[in-house]
Amino acid sequence: MSAAEGVVCGIDEAGLGPLLGPLAIGYAALRLPAPGADPWRLLAGLVGKTNKKRNKLVVADSKKVFARNEQGRKRLEATALSFLALLDRRCAPPREPRELLFERILAPARAMVDRHPWYARLPAALPREHEAASVELLAELLRRRMEAKGLCLLDAGVRVVPEGELNASYDETSNKSLSVWEKTLEALRHLWRTQGESEPLIVVDRQGGRMRYGPLLARGLQDVSVALLFESEERSEYRLEERGGARRAHLVIVEQAEDKCFPVALASCIAKYARELAMEGFNAYFGDLQPGLRPTAGYTLDGRRWLLEAQPALELAALPRQLLVRER
Repeated sequence: MSAAEGVVCGIDEAGLGPLLGPLAIGYAALRLPAPGADPWRLLAGLVGKTNKKRNKLVVADSKKVFARNEQGRKRLEATALSFLALLDRRCAPPREPRELLFERILAPARAMVDRHPWYARLPAALPREHEAASVELLAELLRRRMEAKGLCLLDAGVRVVPEGELNASYDETSNKSLSVWEKTLEALRHLWRTQGESEPLIVVDRQGGRMRYGPLLARGLQDVSVALLFESEERSEYRLEERGGARRAHLVIVEQAEDKCFPVALASCIAKYARELAMEGFNAYFGDLQPGLRPTAGYTLDGRRWLLEAQPALELAALPRQLLVRER
């Protein structure tokens, strides 16, 4: 996706459809060397949309990056941690899952996290699939290439929405898409606050059939004037201007944004990595209560299988269903 702006931001989610586990909303902000520059082209040979050309890092829709095997897990982790390391002056990636999931700028309330005992069973350290030194080397190679090409990762992270928080939102809105939008809006507000003075292009991957976001934006962004540029079944565009301030942005909400916009694809990978870490904690917690219990990724069919097999663990845990099972 080309842009007239020099800063491009992306937002995407992982875990919209599962029965179990959290929703994760990733975000990223990237400064380009020139308006319309293509990061995939600039980073070719090191970063690509596929791993077919021996790319060391793959930035794409997380469904294409991740697979439930050793190579898929390694590929996703390398991408997420190498880019997140660019935000550290020493080029060091996050060392603990809790740091990534719950201790950055956008985070759920601590009390809400603590209601879910499986988050206390997150893996002890990162990386999980690589040696730490290999990830640091990849991150350093990436830093050098990006600097040489005039690219700069300004920000990246994830907003994890625990199961209980998501269900509470469903109770308030009685609408899944509206609840997900309200959580997505947190990432959008963050990018608006931190990048708005650069007049960025902000691209959000569209989920569901909604095409009119103007009223939602007007209600969700205080002191912001929202101008409609274009709306269709595939794409909606708006101009955001801060009343009495310097912030401006061009907002695009579009289907399959991961294929068109590098920061959206990166956000997708970070969100997916965060959700997979969360599910490791989930499976560890219930596996302690019921040795031999087969783990689950939380998606609907396997989630139902798991709920049947996990009855002994669930009886021992004695947790409210609202903390465990998605209502929508």
